[in-house]
Amino acid sequence: MNELPIIQKTYDVIKWYVPILNRLPRDYNFTLGNRIIEGMYDFIEGLIIARYASEKLSLLTTLNAKLDILRHQTRLLVDFNFMSTERYEYVGKLFNEIGAELGGWIKQQRPKK
Repeated sequence: MNELPIIQKTYDVIKWYVPILNRLPRDYNFTLGNRIIEGMYDFIEGLIIARYASEKLSLLTTLNAKLDILRHQTRLLVDFNFMSTERYEYVGKLFNEIGAELGGWIKQQRPKK
């Protein structure tokens, strides 16, 4: 199947990130770790739904906010010393690439003036 690049990148982030999150200490795994994992699953589901929706703009705008939430939750992992700076920079770069593609998709959906 021919995936949109943003969906493939999100898939790749999930594949890389979930094993890391599953190794968090128990208290954080069941709270912050699960929230991030569920947020990423919701995000990829939203992208797939938006791909087929006739009215994409409101869905994409909501996904943009969800991506920002994921960024902040990931930053908490660094602040709690559960993620190295190197991993944080790597996942941040991936989130930024996804965000740039999402921003382009949103711009494409906005009515022309």
